[in-house]
Amino acid sequence: MTFVPRTGLDVLRAQGFGPLRGKRVGLVTHPAAVSAGPGGFRRADELFAAAPGVELAALFGPEHGLTGEAQDLIPVGHGKPAGGVRAYSLYGDTFESLTPAPDMLRGLDALVIDLQDVGSRYYTFQATMLYCMTAAAGAGLAVFVLDRPNPIGGALVEGPTIRPGFGSFVGPHPVATRHGLTMGELARLYRAERVPGVDLTVIPCDDPGPRGRHHPWVVPPSPNMPSLSTAVAYPGMCLIEGTNLSEGRGTTRPFEYVGFPGVSAVAAADLLRREELPGLEVLPATFRPTFQKHAHQTCGGVFLHVVDESFRPVRTGLAVIAVFRELLGDRFRWRTERYEFVDHVPAIDLLFGSDRERLALEAGIPWREIAAAWEPEEADFRRRREPYLLYPGEGQPG
Repeated sequence: MTFVPRTGLDVLRAQGFGPLRGKRVGLVTHPAAVSAGPGGFRRADELFAAAPGVELAALFGPEHGLTGEAQDLIPVGHGKPAGGVRAYSLYGDTFESLTPAPDMLRGLDALVIDLQDVGSRYYTFQATMLYCMTAAAGAGLAVFVLDRPNPIGGALVEGPTIRPGFGSFVGPHPVATRHGLTMGELARLYRAERVPGVDLTVIPCDDPGPRGRHHPWVVPPSPNMPSLSTAVAYPGMCLIEGTNLSEGRGTTRPFEYVGFPGVSAVAAADLLRREELPGLEVLPATFRPTFQKHAHQTCGGVFLHVVDESFRPVRTGLAVIAVFRELLGDRFRWRTERYEFVDHVPAIDLLFGSDRERLALEAGIPWREIAAAWEPEEADFRRRREPYLLYPGEGQPG
């Protein structure tokens, strides 16, 4: 049987919502925020609407919307009030739309955040949490974060952080690419390093189980995050968004496929296998995305099958880009269009957190040498995160 931890929502439900009784609350949530408590699986918004002594006064949806169906980079409008509850989007068509406006918070006593993260800095729900904490502090509201396990584990830290001038919605604070933290732990770090005035309460998971991978969710947290294997690959393969390669969006296995029209799948797999990437089997693959990059075109490339815990996703993503740059030659391009509300910095620089990696690849520096420069940053972030860990077995070097 797969281990399913008790989340912060489960704990709050078992407490009869005691910490929130007598409060008018706003809830930042989405369909993946599900409780497995007595009476079966229930969404957070359902439970809060029926919670004794709690008035659910506003709902806030992150990227992909309150209902979770919108694709990436698609603005979501405010919803219609249902049962007297106001519904707001925190992912519109401007950077300002990512933060709750003062009038959205008016009349509330607390802001409750229950979002399923996937353990990577690019995944924007943790940025939404930071912006909500900042807005709540300015409005004098208490913030409650209902914690959920990091599905890809808490031991490994990997990848660079953010350098000045390269902050964005996919990197709002200098956090390692694979940070190894839960949303509650990130909230504690953000309070210390960014929002010291916020009145923060984290309701931890109860008996979160062994560190490592967990049964991640009942409902996927976003349209292109269907499974745990997707989440395991994502911290590295999301880097492909910064190129003209397909990262497999529009297939049933996004972030596990990568390819390009006209490429020989066998040649791509042979080149990538020569890199001897740990914890990974590289298989030649041909696929046809149904939407996004290269929609309805046959792409040749690879399928990445993770086989054990030695897999290092961020280094793998860097290696994949290096190999496909060699394979494609002048057909390879960096993504240049506006990305996550930024139009003056290439998407790949926002994802890496600086232009260092892009410039090094363009200069022909081997990817292993580029990755070696991350090691001091990884060690520093492991030290920085240590005071904010909530669960036993964390903090081990990766």
